[in-house]
Amino acid sequence: MKSLFSFKIYDTVRDIPAEWDILSKKNIFLSRDYLRILETAAPENMSCRFVTLLHEQEIIGICISQFLDLSQIPSFGERDHCLRTKIRNFVFKKFGSKVLIIGNNMLTGQNGIAFSKKVPRENTIKVLKQASNALELLYQKQGKKPHLTIFKDFSATQLKDFDTAEFDSFYRFSTQPNMIFDIKDSWETFDNYLADLNKKYRDQYKRARKKSDSLHKQKMSLSEIQKHKKEIHDLYMNVAKKAAFNTFYLGENHFEIFKKNLKDHFLFYGYFNENKLIGFNTLIKNGSDIDTYFLGYDEDCQKEKMLYLNMLYDMIGYSINKKYHRIIFARTALEIKSSVGAKAVAMFGLIRHNNPVLNLLVSKTFNYFEPKIAWQERNPFK
Repeated sequence: MKSLFSFKIYDTVRDIPAEWDILSKKNIFLSRDYLRILETAAPENMSCRFVTLLHEQEIIGICISQFLDLSQIPSFGERDHCLRTKIRNFVFKKFGSKVLIIGNNMLTGQNGIAFSKKVPRENTIKVLKQASNALELLYQKQGKKPHLTIFKDFSATQLKDFDTAEFDSFYRFSTQPNMIFDIKDSWETFDNYLADLNKKYRDQYKRARKKSDSLHKQKMSLSEIQKHKKEIHDLYMNVAKKAAFNTFYLGENHFEIFKKNLKDHFLFYGYFNENKLIGFNTLIKNGSDIDTYFLGYDEDCQKEKMLYLNMLYDMIGYSINKKYHRIIFARTALEIKSSVGAKAVAMFGLIRHNNPVLNLLVSKTFNYFEPKIAWQERNPFK
């Protein structure tokens, strides 16, 4: 008897059916405008495909898939040079360079999958797994058989949906948390936020602002982003190369394509010192949330002007004044984000090596290659 459940895989946004929008409308990162960015401005080592999950030809789920070829990365990151890092990089190049991700590796949080509530979740999860199997086979036929398959960024509650026989071979993992800043109803203005800080963190704010007195902050238009494209990319690379581990690098035209497609939903702020661009940050409007995106800065200016901390305060000020509910600060720099009031929310994923023998080692070696980052949670409020 033929199953009532099925799936379809699309190579381009142009081919995605109109019904996709029913499930994507609550998340800008599943919208066609954003998906077109993935098509045209994704990193060179990434290719994307889009999947619909069906019940009797009605869409009950949508997802983004990304194939990453890590062998094309010149450097995974230049921050750590210890033996562990060298071993990890060798192992990834040799045994884990082809990676299929169900989700969006360019964002933190569940921004790559959406399910309908019309059918039981276990049915939808089963079809999702069938779709991932088909994607693996598709890439294998292209001579790019995935070493690893990863389902990424689920909450603890969402992870329970994967407690099925289909996912028994997957290792459950958690890396750095998502730092989320909840905006209190009582904060009508940024001054209300400052008034709620205890003395130590109000002093931190005053010190940061004094350091940045000479800087000029500017909301940049598409033409201004294009004009400063080279400096923007250099500043981005300054930060990206210092990460502990990179799976991709953005192209030089990434931010202008973002601005062209998302328009006023994408905000780009430049920081200038004596008319020289020394840093930038980006924000994306996503319903009642503000998502922070990539940033860049000159390392010397960042230290001297406390630039990164000032950027965080600017993001908070904007989001409070515009009446957003949350700021998604994403991963990295956990302690400094905690110092301005963000809270850590654990995120989980599932990973499987597609060689059954090597898959037995995943659970034993994962924490060796991805050690927990030690950091101290701060509580800046009274």
